Amino acid sequence: MLKAIYPGSFDPVTNGHLDIIVRASKLVDRLVVAVLENPSKTSSLFTVDERKEHLKIVTKHLKNVEIQSFNGLMVDFANKINAKVVIRGLRAVTDFESEFQMALINKSLNSEVETFFISTSVEHLYLSSSMVKEIAMFGGNIDTMVPFPIKDFVLEKYKK
Repeated sequence: MLKAIYPGSFDPVTNGHLDIIVRASKLVDRLVVAVLENPSKTSSLFTVDERKEHLKIVTKHLKNVEIQSFNGLMVDFANKINAKVVIRGLRAVTDFESEFQMALINKSLNSEVETFFISTSVEHLYLSSSMVKEIAMFGGNIDTMVPFPIKDFVLEKYKK
């Protein structure tokens, strides 16, 4: 059984993230979408528990996907859940450099873990969680940027 991890902050989950999740879930037996608990990131829009709940909502139709969170090194988490593959999405060439570096570091820390890169679909190339947050903060339309069930959660954060 091939188990993979798709780690990220998912703050908020975007249609680009969901695209990668759906496509990756077709390639592996089990996909763990892992929300990073990053104590150095103090400007999160959503708590880790909120992000996990949002991911559960938008992936409930994918029977081989589970949502978890982790802290510390991703390769340690991979060992803990016996995952051999890390999924990373790429939007542009600029993503590749840092993702490639991270893949090499992970490989040096755990030679058993392989990184699979999946290119984002063309319609999601421009998306990032930080852009979604900025657009929502200024009252812009995020309809095509986040999964429909998540939209109101994002907009509600900026009404306060």
